Amino acid sequence: MIDTGVVVAATEAERADALAVRHAVFVEGQGISEDRELDGLDSNATHVVAYDDGEPIGAARLRQPESDLGKVERVAVREDRRGEGWGRRVMTTVHSVARERGFTELVLHAQAEVEGFYRRLGYRTVGDEFEEAGIPHVEMVRSLD
Repeated sequence: MIDTGVVVAATEAERADALAVRHAVFVEGQGISEDRELDGLDSNATHVVAYDDGEPIGAARLRQPESDLGKVERVAVREDRRGEGWGRRVMTTVHSVARERGFTELVLHAQAEVEGFYRRLGYRTVGDEFEEAGIPHVEMVRSLD
């Protein structure tokens, strides 16, 4: 683990750090059930973790549901660290990993309230708003060309 920065989780401890951030943001912060948050897909995903002074403060996971498509999920930054650029740094790392793996497109389900964040990162909304875990979401896609 590095002291400050964003890493691809390479150890069980780093994966546990990613899950701890997600638990703090989604389960404690947003009231999403632990069963829904831990959906059984983590073992086949790549996890990214942001650290500041050794403390895990951000996370995301990347899965490959189709050969050239990546699905970005569980993007989270601890509430007290939002607005400091950590979400952008996490997503920059996710995009780098996706390119290395040969993905040509990424898809994600964004909470509607942060749609603008993803739009600024080059994502575009496709389809109508829908509910996921009791929270309004939109599907967004981004080309990696």
